[in-house]
Amino acid sequence: MWARRFHPGPLLAKVKKSTGITGLRVEPQAREKLLGLYQRTLLAAESIPEEAFYKQAVLKITNARLKVCQEEEDWEKIEERIGCGQVEELIKQAEDELKLIPKMIEWKPWEVPEGHKIRIRDEGYERSKHLPTHRSSWDAVELEILDRREREKKEKEAREKEAEEKEGQIDASGSSK
Repeated sequence: MWARRFHPGPLLAKVKKSTGITGLRVEPQAREKLLGLYQRTLLAAESIPEEAFYKQAVLKITNARLKVCQEEEDWEKIEERIGCGQVEELIKQAEDELKLIPKMIEWKPWEVPEGHKIRIRDEGYERSKHLPTHRSSWDAVELEILDRREREKKEKEAREKEAEEKEGQIDASGSSK
């Protein structure tokens, strides 16, 4: 009866007994661990160029999750607000991201190698059955490039035909018009 007078703080918070996921143990200090991991992730991402989409995505996700962890004390509320699994799964995700960042810095996927050529699909390109049939922004770019190439080809053919006709007129009359 005395417990009703007190606001349930960290000592009276619910205790998770199991994650229900084989091999994934309950983390009693999940919030604190997440706060540390997210702060380390932000520090690690500093060496990635600002214009890299990877950095932008990592910062956006990490800052959003860090804000939730700073605002909430209860692990259930953290799970609910982030909506990407249990806090233990969030910890695993953050640890994996921290392992990936040094590899991304090494690989530099945001840099285009010198001499890199973009592969353009031909009109007769057959899309695999398992791929979605919607058109992406890259499809629009490819179509624009193909249209431009087709126009250039027709213009070149028209110029060549015009040049041949002029030559034919010159030869037939013996003088130019």
